[in-house]
Formats: sequence, structure tokens, C-alpha cells
Amino acid sequence: MDAPAWSRAAFEAQLRERGKSYHIHHPFNVMLNTGKATPEQIRGWVANRFYYQIAIPVKDAAVLSNCPDREVRRGWVQRILDHDGAGEDPGGIEAWIRLGVATGLAREEVTDLRHVLPAIRFAVDAYVNFARRAPWQEAVCSSLTELFAPEIHKQRLAGWPEHYPWIESAGLQYFRNRVSQARRDVEQGLALTLDHFATRAQQERALDILQFKLDILWAMNDALAQHYGVRT
Repeated sequence: MDAPAWSRAAFEAQLRERGKSYHIHHPFNVMLNTGKATPEQIRGWVANRFYYQIAIPVKDAAVLSNCPDREVRRGWVQRILDHDGAGEDPGGIEAWIRLGVATGLAREEVTDLRHVLPAIRFAVDAYVNFARRAPWQEAVCSSLTELFAPEIHKQRLAGWPEHYPWIESAGLQYFRNRVSQARRDVEQGLALTLDHFATRAQQERALDILQFKLDILWAMNDALAQHYGVRT
């Protein structure tokens, strides 16, 4: 006999419990956020993470392409606009490029992807391919690492100006934007996940999907740590 489904609140608690595996705890990220990273390590992180940033709207477009629900699409499309830009807002991708420039990278160094490690490409491409091929509800669920994102952005905003005063404050605008955007995105993604994954088997599948995405982010930090080292 199948185990009974968790209540909505219990299921949400199970999802949030996975935050223990979020890359905020990875030694490379801890190094970044505690002021121990060298300029080279910071620039390496920014340049490689850009590959993830440009993949986000592609991933979200994949969700839209598989989703027949008009109301879901109307809400989800905002994520693409947030990153690609719309109207007077240059978007998150441009904000990330400006972060790179603020750390000492040339714009072309960021945009031509010359510093992106093969393992980073592999991990990010795996995430995009999952979103393309999975049912749209599963792709939505994979986005729920956003549950834990506001805290990591707050850490950067709180610590980086003190630890790395050589980075111009304007270069941190991406993190400022994402504190509020991620909260809004979480509300939508979490509601859709809690609604769709209703049986215990489905709920456990959702936990596996979230763990897959957490593993993607962790693996990216593993690659950076191996290439650039970790200072303790």
C-alpha cells in the first residue's frame, strides 16, 4: 500500500528541508562570502556563472513551450523579461555583465564565454535539457532552488562591500534585484508544485527533482573549486 500523501504544509516543509544541500554551504561559496577569495577567484566565479545566467531564460522558454496553461504562461514569462530585459530595464543578464566589469573583467571576456569551464557547460546544459524534456510541472519544480536564493544574495550584499571594496557598488545591482524577484518567483513556483504533486509518490518525485537541481549548483561549485582552488 502506498504511503499517504503529506499535507500541503508538510510537503512544503520537506522541500524547504532540502536547503541543507544548497550551494550556500559549498566551501567555494563560503570562501566568496566571507571575504577570503582573491580577485582572480571572484572573476572566475563571475565569468563561469554567466553561462548559468544566460541559460535561465532559455530554460524558462522551455517551460513555456511545454505548458498549455495560459495563466501559468502569463505569470512565468516575467522570468524571461527579468533576465533578458524589457523596456527601460536592461535585465539580469546585463546586470551580470556589469558585475563582471566591476570585478575587472572586460565585457567581451564575459560575453564570449572564454573562461567557462567544460564542467560548468555540462552541468548547465544538463539543467536546460531537463527543462526541455520533462513535463512542465517538473521543470517548474526544478526551479525551486529559488526557495533558498534570497539568503545567498543577502549575504553577498551584506558582506561584499566590506570584504571587496574594490568592486564598485553599482556592480552588485544584480543581487539587489534578485532579492525581491526570487521571492516573487518562489510564490508562483511553489504554489504550482504544491498543487500538482499531490500523491506521496509524486511528492517524493518532486523532492528528487529539487535535489537534482541542487546537485547541479553544487557540481558547478565543485568545478570552480577544482580549477581556482579554495582559500580557508
